[in-house]
Amino acid sequence: MNTDLLYQIALTQVPNIGDVHAKSLINIYGNAQNIFKAKKSDLESIEGIGTVRAKSIKGFTDFSTAEEEIKFIEKYKITPLFISDKNYLQRLLNCYDSPPILFYKGNADLNTSKIISIVGTRTNTDYGKKVTEQLIDGLKEQNVLVISGLAFGIDTIAHKASLKSNLQTVGVLAHGLDRMYPHQNKALAKQMVEQGGLLTDFMSNTLPDKQNFPKRNRIVAGMCDALVVIESGKKGGSLITAELANGYNKDVFAFPGKTTDKNSEGCNYIIKQNKASLITCADDLIEIMNWASKEKKQPKKQRELFIELTADEKIITDILQQKDGVQIDELYFKSGLSSSAVASALLMLEMQNVVISLPGKVYKLL
Repeated sequence: MNTDLLYQIALTQVPNIGDVHAKSLINIYGNAQNIFKAKKSDLESIEGIGTVRAKSIKGFTDFSTAEEEIKFIEKYKITPLFISDKNYLQRLLNCYDSPPILFYKGNADLNTSKIISIVGTRTNTDYGKKVTEQLIDGLKEQNVLVISGLAFGIDTIAHKASLKSNLQTVGVLAHGLDRMYPHQNKALAKQMVEQGGLLTDFMSNTLPDKQNFPKRNRIVAGMCDALVVIESGKKGGSLITAELANGYNKDVFAFPGKTTDKNSEGCNYIIKQNKASLITCADDLIEIMNWASKEKKQPKKQRELFIELTADEKIITDILQQKDGVQIDELYFKSGLSSSAVASALLMLEMQNVVISLPGKVYKLL
C-alpha cells in the first residue's frame, strides 16, 4: 500500500486539524508522514497548533478509513492530488484554505493556462440559459477549461454547453466520487470524465450534506482565473462563491438582468457594489482578461536590462521574457516565490518602467 498516500489521507481525518492547519504543518514538515512522527512538544510549539491539536495528531491511530479509501482510489483509477505534489492545482496554492488533498477522475489539465468558473441559480430562466450558452460558444476558440458545480440550473447548462463546444469541463462535487448528486446528472458526469473530469476534496461515502457545499464552492472560486455569475438571487449561493473569489483576488464578472427580475437581483447587486465587472458577452470577458488572440510573433531575443535587479526581480523578468503576457498565478507557480515576494518584485519593476500591468492580472515587459 502507498505509505505516503496513507498518511496524506489520514491527516485529513485527524480531529481538530482543518485545511489551514494541515497546510501549515505540511509547509513545516514537508510531508504528512513527518507530521505524525513529530514530537508532541515540537507540534505544541507551532503557532495555531497548541496542546489540543498536537494531542489529536499524536493520539491518532485508526488508519483503517485511509486504507479503505486507497482501495477505492486504486479500484476506480482515481488520481489523488496532495498539496505538495507538482500536479496539484497551482492556483489553489495561493488560497489560504487550500484543501490538503483532492480526488480527481478525468483527463483535463487542471493547471491549464485559461480557466473560468461559471456559477448561477438552480432555477434559471430562458434568459439565463441563453446567456450561458452564448458565453460558452463565444469562448470555444479560447480553449478554456470550464468549471462549475454540476448542480441543476446554470451549472448543468454550462457543463452541457462546454461539451457541445468541445471544451473540457470539470465538475466540483460536494460529496465523494462514489455517488452523483443530483442523480439526474449521472450520464452528464460520465461524459465529463471523458472530456474534462470530476473533482472533490471529499472521500468516498461522503453524502452531499448541506455543510459540504460552501467547502465545494471555495474550490470553484479558487481554481479559476475568472468567475462568472449568471443569474442569482440576492442571497444565492453563487454570491458566496463570488465573495470567495474576490477574497482570493480572482477576477469576478456578472451578467446584468432586469431590475424587476428576482433571478438577477444578485448579479445586479454585486455589479452595483463593484464586486463584479459587468459583461454582456464572451468578447467582454476575453478583452478584460487579455485573452484576445494575437498574431504569431517571432520568439523574442533575450532582452538586456540596463538596471540592477534584485534576485526576485530577475526571476520575474526571466519568466516574462518567455512570452508576451503572463498571468499572476503562473508567475506564482513558475517563480517558486511567495505571493508577497512576487507582489513586491512586480511593484518595483513597474516603478522602474520594466513591467506593465494589464487587465486580468496579466504582466508583460515593456
